[in-house]
Amino acid sequence: MVAVLGFNREQILGAVRNMYTDVALRPERVFHFPTGRAACLFVGYPESWLDALPPTAVESFAGVGFPFHADVIRRGDRILDIGSGSGTDVLSAARLAGPAGKVYALDMTPAMLDKLRGNLERTGTENVVVLEGNAEAIPLPDASIDVVTSNGVLNLVPDKPRAFAEIFRVLRPGGSVQIADIVVAKPVSETSRANPKLWAECVVGASIEDDYLDMFHAAGFADACVLRGFDYFAASSSPDTRRVAGALGARAVEIRMSKPGRAIPNPIGRT
Repeated sequence: MVAVLGFNREQILGAVRNMYTDVALRPERVFHFPTGRAACLFVGYPESWLDALPPTAVESFAGVGFPFHADVIRRGDRILDIGSGSGTDVLSAARLAGPAGKVYALDMTPAMLDKLRGNLERTGTENVVVLEGNAEAIPLPDASIDVVTSNGVLNLVPDKPRAFAEIFRVLRPGGSVQIADIVVAKPVSETSRANPKLWAECVVGASIEDDYLDMFHAAGFADACVLRGFDYFAASSSPDTRRVAGALGARAVEIRMSKPGRAIPNPIGRT
């Protein structure tokens, strides 16, 4: 069990779960981080993408970037979305993969999973499998996934090396990863890291950018590439959050990488 100055992994995950339960059930609330359609537009989602999604999916969006800038999803792909939330990225990935593809939607917040199931039923989406769990123990077999996507979630994970190793494990040789996440330029104080509530607000769980990339290299990825970085917290409604994020040099990054090895041919579209 990971311990952070007396706060254990379960306390951190509980704080995160409580925060995102509120995002699912009370999307009209103003949070310390951007949410909803306005957040989608701010981080780069095209209006046409959002217009194709049910408002009940978009209203609880809490991602930090547009990981689809990586352009790695192909027809027929098997995709894992880590931290699927209410379905903005799940439904987008399902559309890109097509009926022959499949999306595994992994989340640890029951309220988000319930909302996602409703959105899948509302849209008649049949190529999505909903999984309850977290990135530290992904409930999928080795080498079973073509693309892993995640948006604003891995900074919330207490044991990042374990999560990154899990991503590497479930990805097939030659498979791809597209991630949007928060990184910092300066170390976060141990006092701040000891506060589970601050973990849930997307800043203190973040790693220094070079360390973050090094953890992916240590997991086995050889080509992690930052496609874009920007000031995500500029859109925060909280002056305190903007101040803390600015002091730490916190920003959002979009990253693409792949698992070394010979790619397994995909007859639908990937080679």
